[in-house]
Amino acid sequence: MPAISFEFFPPKTDEQRTQLDKTAKELKALKPEYVSVTFGAGGSTLSYTSETVARLHQQHGLDVAPHLSCMGGTRKEIAELLDTYRAAGYKRIVALRGDLPSGMATPGDFRYAAELVRFIRQHSGDHFHVEVAAYPEMHPQAEDVQADLRHFKAKIDAGANGAITQYFFNADAYFCFVDDVRRMGVTVPIVPGIMPISNYAQLKRFSDACGAEIPRWIAKRMQAYYDDADSIRAMGAEVVAQLCRRLLEGGAPALHFYTLNRAKATRAVLEQLH
Repeated sequence: MPAISFEFFPPKTDEQRTQLDKTAKELKALKPEYVSVTFGAGGSTLSYTSETVARLHQQHGLDVAPHLSCMGGTRKEIAELLDTYRAAGYKRIVALRGDLPSGMATPGDFRYAAELVRFIRQHSGDHFHVEVAAYPEMHPQAEDVQADLRHFKAKIDAGANGAITQYFFNADAYFCFVDDVRRMGVTVPIVPGIMPISNYAQLKRFSDACGAEIPRWIAKRMQAYYDDADSIRAMGAEVVAQLCRRLLEGGAPALHFYTLNRAKATRAVLEQLH
């Protein structure tokens, strides 16, 4: 079995915390290399992120990688967070540009993820293993593919140790992206981000927002199931497991699952891979 990791988001209610605890317990049994926790920019979930990181580490014994975002954060705030995470013994950071929260006028002290990575290195040296984002189907705000590749290389040149991709359902997009950046001299591991499928309407909403393409054949089959949740989950597990197999056979170094704080769909994929 390849190395796997899971992404969680910070819960805001007691009900969500209970759900996260249940999911973390189930997925810990699958022996992830680490889990990551997303970051709410501008203070919207800033404290929740730190609380969730501590919860997963202390209560569940997981190796946790906090997300850090440029948006809304000052150098002082980011430095304090880095010091807090270092003192707590965390060794891994996921550094992202992030999105400017609605109603916020200023993006903070860093405009791009490459600047954030450079600051992490200046402030904390080599203490943290830094992961950055990669976009096999191009970042939705990039001017063009070549500009997107240059932005990615800038993050690696700033000191990133590896990358996790946006999710996708076309393995060729991943292989093409890896080939492109290898030709540019990038040698770090590029881990595919995997989105298990359990709810088609939700998946379509996420994909429209982030620019991930849902292949037409998948969309048509999902739409044909209407409200048949069991059939959607079964087909989703099969489709995503096939994608994972192809990625691993093609040389992907690991798999990173976007869990949405639920265990069932992720477990279904991994059971098929076993």
